[in-house]
Amino acid sequence: MTRAPSQMECLPSCLLLEYLARADYPFGPCGWGAPLWPRNARRLAAILAADVVGYSRLMGADEEGTHERLKAHFHQLIHPKINEHRGRIVKNTGDGLLAEFPSAVNAVRCAAEIQRGMVDCNADISEDKRIYFRIGVNLGDVIVEPEDIFGDGVNIAARLEGLAEPGGVCISRVVRDQIRGKIPYSFEDLGQQTVKNIARPVRVYAMSPAALASFPQVSNTATANKPITPPAVPRLSIVVLPFINLSNDPELEYFADGITDDLTTDLSRISGSFVIARSTAFTYKNKPVDVKQLGGDLGVRYVVEGSLQRAGDEVQINVQLIDAETGAHLWADRFDIGRASFGEAQDEITGRLARTFDLELVAAAHRRIERERVADADAQALVLRGRASLARSPSLPARRDAQRAFEQALIIDPQSLDARVYLAITLVITLLDGWSCCPRQDQTRAEHLLAEALDLDPNIAKAHFALGMLRRSQGALTEAQIELERAVALDRNYGHAAYQLGLVLTFRGQPAAALPHVEKTIRLSPRDPNLGLFLAVLGACHLLLGDVDQATDLLRRGHLANPRYWYIPFWLAGALGLRGDCEEARAALAKAMELKPEVRSLSRYSVQHPWENDPAYLALRAKTLDVGLRSIGFPDE
Repeated sequence: MTRAPSQMECLPSCLLLEYLARADYPFGPCGWGAPLWPRNARRLAAILAADVVGYSRLMGADEEGTHERLKAHFHQLIHPKINEHRGRIVKNTGDGLLAEFPSAVNAVRCAAEIQRGMVDCNADISEDKRIYFRIGVNLGDVIVEPEDIFGDGVNIAARLEGLAEPGGVCISRVVRDQIRGKIPYSFEDLGQQTVKNIARPVRVYAMSPAALASFPQVSNTATANKPITPPAVPRLSIVVLPFINLSNDPELEYFADGITDDLTTDLSRISGSFVIARSTAFTYKNKPVDVKQLGGDLGVRYVVEGSLQRAGDEVQINVQLIDAETGAHLWADRFDIGRASFGEAQDEITGRLARTFDLELVAAAHRRIERERVADADAQALVLRGRASLARSPSLPARRDAQRAFEQALIIDPQSLDARVYLAITLVITLLDGWSCCPRQDQTRAEHLLAEALDLDPNIAKAHFALGMLRRSQGALTEAQIELERAVALDRNYGHAAYQLGLVLTFRGQPAAALPHVEKTIRLSPRDPNLGLFLAVLGACHLLLGDVDQATDLLRRGHLANPRYWYIPFWLAGALGLRGDCEEARAALAKAMELKPEVRSLSRYSVQHPWENDPAYLALRAKTLDVGLRSIGFPDE
């Protein structure tokens, strides 16, 4: 077989490389691209800020009594309500608190029930001793630290709290849009409000104390004393936390990440398992973790932790299996391995964990229990190094590093399946990102690599995943769907394969069929760096189905999570235009054009997306996205 030229051999000029390295492209490794900022720093959250009205006056009049009553309210009502609605208390401020929730619906329900409960708490207290709270709720992008959260999303929640009446609740427009039609609460529109230290006016909606008092009674003591029933989680649900490198050895860092990846993949093959995606697990890297809270946040029962440390010519690996509900260590083991045994160690750890759970593994065709022995340990180290580069935020230098490592691994060990498959994945995602200088050669080379890999083992999920993306890049959507369905069948917890399958189904004009696949991706990786893109695909599906309000909500959330991606505000503009919100639609379109000025018409958009060629999809798009964009003046040509 004639070897196609590598990307290293046909790189463009330095100026073009510089342009490509900083350009945004719509289709990264997960389909609609990936964020170009550190993946551990941010997440989307609903923020609740609460504060006691007149706290200084109350403390001045009766310090001990006020303190005891406030402590009782927190213990008997507020903390139990936050737990009941799956919230997390970020910090107590003495006269208030800051909490975060997984959804705006949870946060607003909690706020309303707290304020309704306080009506009953104050019923038998004289007016001068009553404790009233103001509560504000916002939905926004936050910077997460172990003991705090920061950002405009938090600041706006605090300003909304200040605008609330004593005993009332104020929410932002984005929260109102999220809860509309989902919970039976009415809010009064207070219009645009200018608040301190926030550049833009905030649209505010308020629920008065009188409205809250009309709700059914809340039993605070019973709620506090009643054990909280956690949401149902799969019996064998697990997260593999990033293994910790205890030695000052960069090579061990690659191996630590690699063993975490392989454990996550291999454990997902255990019958009946639900395994949190690697991209979410790695947001906890190098951070202190409370195992019980982690289990509640991710909805898992078991946590795997591990560490690596070099001891002379050997590497010591310690692994623990922990019960997330109790924090108890259920199983622990230690492995002493030589540098030539890295691949075997990963198999041994997975095998011991499988035996500990006493569950059957899936059919041998879906999983090789004993990994193929590599010819040279250095080849395995190079594969791990390439995978580490591939997992970094997308950039041309990172892709070049990954490609170089996989090519070197293949030179050392021409039989390495891992090197062959990961090199093909690198070529395909670089092609989809628009960073390939030799698209035809890279397509041909990836085709040959994947054919060789699947001839050796037809049950490699990642190979079918890569082949599905390759077929999509060629506009062969039917074949792409077949390959991605095969990848998901081989590894049902392969979240990015499910996402790609949803994307292909959308482009084939089947948005209803796409929805469950993308929703599963979010369930598998609720803190994925690409969460905004997943939400945006859900929004696009709902728009194509004619559910404009749901589409708008999801696209707004997606844009909040991934504000640098042009494709999301572009679709958001179409949804808003279709709904008649023309001013906001034009603002969203302006943002999209700022990020991607070359997409200046519907015809240019089609040129940028040659795989969007299915007649059924184009018919749906013509009635929804195109109509919405034309309504705000976006040209056809």
